[in-house]
Amino acid sequence: MTLPYLPKLLCMCLASFFLIHLALALAIGLATPAALRIAERIRPVLAARFLLFLRMLPVGLSAFIVAGLCVPSYLWLEPKTETGEGVGWICFGLSILTIILGAISIRRGLLALDRSLRYLRLCQRSGVKTDLPAERVPAWTVEEPPALFAMAGLIRPQLLISSKVMRLLSEDQLAAALLHERAHWTSRDNLKRLSLVVAPDMLPFLHGFRTLERAWVRYTERAADDRAVGGDPGRSLSLATALVRVSGLGMAPRASVLVAPLLADDDLTGRVERLLSAAPPADAARLRWMSCLVAGAAVMLSAAVVTVGLQPALLSPVHRFLEHLIQ
Repeated sequence: MTLPYLPKLLCMCLASFFLIHLALALAIGLATPAALRIAERIRPVLAARFLLFLRMLPVGLSAFIVAGLCVPSYLWLEPKTETGEGVGWICFGLSILTIILGAISIRRGLLALDRSLRYLRLCQRSGVKTDLPAERVPAWTVEEPPALFAMAGLIRPQLLISSKVMRLLSEDQLAAALLHERAHWTSRDNLKRLSLVVAPDMLPFLHGFRTLERAWVRYTERAADDRAVGGDPGRSLSLATALVRVSGLGMAPRASVLVAPLLADDDLTGRVERLLSAAPPADAARLRWMSCLVAGAAVMLSAAVVTVGLQPALLSPVHRFLEHLIQ
């Protein structure tokens, strides 16, 4: 099939994105067991950031390479023709697969937002607005489900708490649980959950990042526990007791990925054991070292892409790859 100059560029960019994203996604999938072993040896807050970075790496790096290399190589080295140029069916098919990946991702995100808003409105209609001590976030007390204790929303957070949980927890336990949910809001975990929902899969209808995402949820909950207790043994005991008591009411159904419940996964035993044991001191030096390493790698990659993009001669291999792709 023959396409004009700019539609041909769009087709090649979409096809290139699919191939680069698939290669990176497969590499991340193979590296997931090693990544989980690394995450187990570092602080939960750092582990959660590390796993989120790995999950978002394929889509982010693919878009960066396409925009920084494929587009400049085509615009600088591809001559314009009035009649257009042929594009092979493989290239066209890969571009369609990219569109399908994007459409599925956007649909998931829109459905997640819709379910979250619907559930929040339902709780507001059926619940009672409650003023909690030293808590600025609006709170709604509902009758069902009995184990509900969650922070909902993206821009304006709201607490959803069942009346049974309110009656079950003591003042100290309720305060510790509120600190846990506040930690989720401070770190924007609901927004991160939405980014995981919107991030494309490896292939259409094939979700190959499930293990990585579940591990991220586990370490996110542990990181929120650490922020909530702040090394205080009393708060650690109160939060551990609150987790056990709320778990006795059952698991609250997950209404939406944008509703972060107190018990978000099956790691209750691990969380309680961590809270009741003496937590190691925060390794601030390691956190700064790894943050600097990631930032340095990003800067070097950006500099390399910009350098190549400013030198048309260096873009020739990229242009030859695109020429082979469209055949």
